[in-house]
Amino acid sequence: MNDVAAWPNLLEAWRKAARGKRTRRAVAAFEHKAADRLLAIHEALRGGNWQPGNYTHFHIHAPKVRRISAAPFADRVVHHALCNVMEPLFEPQFIPDSYANRVGKGTHRAVDRLQYFARRYRYVLRLDVVKHFPSIDHEILLATLARTVADPAILKLAARILEGGDRVLESEYEMAYFPGDNLLAVLRPRGLPIGNLTSQFWSNCYMNPLDQFVKRELRVTGWLRYVDDMAAFSNHKEELWEWKAAIVERLERLRLTVHEGSAQVAPVTAGIPWLGFVVYPAHRRLKARKGVEATRRLGERFEAWRSGLITFGEFDAGVQGWINHVRYADTWGLRNEVLDRFVWGPDPRTG
Repeated sequence: MNDVAAWPNLLEAWRKAARGKRTRRAVAAFEHKAADRLLAIHEALRGGNWQPGNYTHFHIHAPKVRRISAAPFADRVVHHALCNVMEPLFEPQFIPDSYANRVGKGTHRAVDRLQYFARRYRYVLRLDVVKHFPSIDHEILLATLARTVADPAILKLAARILEGGDRVLESEYEMAYFPGDNLLAVLRPRGLPIGNLTSQFWSNCYMNPLDQFVKRELRVTGWLRYVDDMAAFSNHKEELWEWKAAIVERLERLRLTVHEGSAQVAPVTAGIPWLGFVVYPAHRRLKARKGVEATRRLGERFEAWRSGLITFGEFDAGVQGWINHVRYADTWGLRNEVLDRFVWGPDPRTG
């Protein structure tokens, strides 16, 4: 625990947690008395009596309705401090083709890698987990962490964070029973709050045993994962169906299930839905609903600028961010279509 509570680590955790958010009220309030607040965190961690605060919940509606749970800013500093210590222990264990929430990885590299495989294999099997974050089992996760983390105080802190988020996504979870379960299975603590840095990191820890099984035991050479979105490639359909059965069985050990309707073997030439894109061996397209969402979202930002609610720089940052994302697909026509909808004129603040 000394490493988590160490001053250099807490200072770095504070900087990471505040990055890009210093104008927000909670962050500014923390920064106003940062030394006192960091000292309080330091002493609570060293004394083993740190307790998480209450979450604030809200919903986002794109690409689908999800319940986001935001921890108090002081808790987010602790989350960063813990991950600063734990990530170097786990990172060497993760396979290269796990792309979510890792330095040097990310969405666009995952899309690039998927297309790389699509150019080298004839068939693909796509899998994704039903309600991934609400389903993660605390007992299994803590056992996974304990196989790598030797410090009991760090494990106790992780357990405390987990306990604070128990069942915050209960309304998102539909009870699933697995072999050997009895009626008490419904009482098992589960769920990682969507929004926590720890949740994103622990998701990779939780799924890493599956990655290892697929690579080492099934010996799948064409495999990649982004959170709970997974893809396996082969030149033989029968092989992919066999792998699917083995993967589904292994996921059951993690108390996870897959969407059976979309877990199908298909030729790569049919296009692979992947992280908001449809990927083909020779090109990529943006999913149609992504274009609709972009038109709506940018239109709202455009009207906010025209009304003087935001600066042109703020509006332009949103436009450039969208362009930088969709340029990873063949979207020149879409970009022109979306941006041509806006009627440009002088800045309403200057006339």
